[in-house]
Amino acid sequence: MTGAFVPAGGARRRARGAVTTAVTAVVVALLALAGCAPPEEPAGPSEGTIGLLLPEAKTARYETTDRPTFVGVVERRCPSCEVLYANAAQDAANQQQQAESMLARGADVLVLDAVDAVAAVSVVAEAQRLGVPVIAYDRFVDGANYYVSFDNELIGYLMGEALVGAVLDRAEQDPPAQGRRPGVLLVQGSPTDPNAAELAAGAHRALEGEDIDVLAEYDTPDWSPDKATEWVEGQLTQYPGRVDGVFAASDGIAGGAIAAMKAAGLDPVPPTTGQDGELAAVQRVVSGDQYMTVYKATTEQARTAAELAVRVLRGEDPRATAVIDGVPSLLLAPRAVGVDDVRRVLVDGGVYTVDEICTPSYVDACVDAGLLEAAP
Repeated sequence: MTGAFVPAGGARRRARGAVTTAVTAVVVALLALAGCAPPEEPAGPSEGTIGLLLPEAKTARYETTDRPTFVGVVERRCPSCEVLYANAAQDAANQQQQAESMLARGADVLVLDAVDAVAAVSVVAEAQRLGVPVIAYDRFVDGANYYVSFDNELIGYLMGEALVGAVLDRAEQDPPAQGRRPGVLLVQGSPTDPNAAELAAGAHRALEGEDIDVLAEYDTPDWSPDKATEWVEGQLTQYPGRVDGVFAASDGIAGGAIAAMKAAGLDPVPPTTGQDGELAAVQRVVSGDQYMTVYKATTEQARTAAELAVRVLRGEDPRATAVIDGVPSLLLAPRAVGVDDVRRVLVDGGVYTVDEICTPSYVDACVDAGLLEAAP
């Protein structure tokens, strides 16, 4: 899509609409589900089996954070519970078979991060027909019993707002040739992921009314960095010298877009957003290749989902902090992270150590960013 952008449709209605409620939501959710509970509870008659279905492994968080955190919390909170795990490798049909297998093996609760939210509706329906509640994890699925995620429209807005500021600042310092307006590319997420639509809605809201042209917009199949690279390469050819910024809907997509721009000789790389707070993205932020990321406390998200799953398994009725399309929801708060925020948010927050970020290739950048002291 070229020219003026059209706000993405389908952003879900909230019973509690203000994005600022996300901060309250995470505090209330964690207090309700985790903070006030003992680390372990004795095994009881409600022990059973919890199925965890994750969508893919290309995004680093799923295997490095979500899965081990979820399993660890269930093991502590319900030592006799069994966790069944499957990763769909971005294949909706495969995920449906995995869910059916878990139900056949007697799963009492499913925690589902859907590859395709539309296709997953049938998984929810079949599970509920068997009396098995479904917790939609990270990605909303119609009809689920609960939903645990972040405020994705807010994340999109934070990225869009940061991009607008960076692009306009650079345009003021170095005005585009021939008096043209600055131009940006929007590299959105997967068209089968409802989170992508919400991120897009937030981005469009941030761009609305700004003195910036949206040159083109792309829905990236499977959130694939390689496909993002290919598309951005084509746009750089189509709009030579006109790409002044890139909205990338994830850190993986940002990496793909940045690779394309570097290959095309753009130096410096135009401001590029991302979200997920992946270590590689944080290193790009420190080095200046990526303008910002959005840190989502995926450890807290996985912990909240695990706590919720155990409570649902035991027949409790946990309190929600929001209702989205009739589904009780727990929404956690995201944090925008630029180079000046890395130490405060990620290092002091215990997400990454300085040693993890400042590997040999990034030592000089870390000195410039104040993460390391210059050698005497």
